Amino acid sequence: MIGGRSGVKTIGAFILMAALAACGNAPVDRSQKLDGYTPEQIYERGEFELTRGRAGDAAWYFSEIERLYPYSSWAKRALIMQAFSYHKGQDYPESRAAAQRYIDFYPTDEDAAYAQYLLALSYYDQIDEVGRDQGLTFQALQALRTVIEVYPDSEYATSAMLKFDLAFDHLAAKEMEVGRYYLRHKQYAAAINRFRVVVEDFQTTTHTAEALHRLVEAYLSLGLVNEAQTAGAILGYNYQSSEWYQDSYKLLTARGLKMRDMGNNWLSQIYRQSVQGKWL
Repeated sequence: MIGGRSGVKTIGAFILMAALAACGNAPVDRSQKLDGYTPEQIYERGEFELTRGRAGDAAWYFSEIERLYPYSSWAKRALIMQAFSYHKGQDYPESRAAAQRYIDFYPTDEDAAYAQYLLALSYYDQIDEVGRDQGLTFQALQALRTVIEVYPDSEYATSAMLKFDLAFDHLAAKEMEVGRYYLRHKQYAAAINRFRVVVEDFQTTTHTAEALHRLVEAYLSLGLVNEAQTAGAILGYNYQSSEWYQDSYKLLTARGLKMRDMGNNWLSQIYRQSVQGKWL
């Protein structure tokens, strides 16, 4: 038997859920007045909506707490749950807005790291396709870097670092995609510019070996054998076990060329740095 204040409170919460859920799966009536309910009751209703998979309705209930009880401890809890609920419902702009408000209002709170992480995810979770606008990727990188640098001891830092590396790799993949397009259409100078970006700016990604091989292809097509041999030398020094090394080796040796540093070009500088252990 339930008794005392705790029992009354629990019964009240159940009455609230029953009343507000009476319409079954119909959309929540957002014109309803919640002034007569406590912030805790409204919060529990928001949690209930989440269990039903109705993230948008959950976010609305949490936002009502922020509106009705703006200076309460429940408002703070509801705000981070707003960000979570909107993100779960894939409403990324609203999730980002709620997360940013949390960071602005409670920058030193223990959940500030999670708010920043949700903000980063609001960008990161939209960059799954290489062909999409890379502005989202840059924004995700900036937000993830903030998690890593401002909250290095938080439980989200490790995940943020992993996602940062994946997003960084994503940018390199985009450069490779465009570079291959130019290479297929024999626009060698444009292709070289793209592959050079990968080699110089994204050398820690998984695309560097292929970028060097494509440089060998492009430079050979232009008759620039010094650059082609130097690109091959870097490939041989750092990625000798890769398929790209084997492909470049065949291309160069078929023309009587070797994989060695030749001339004084941008690749020669990278070769000297890599041999000295200052690159990669």
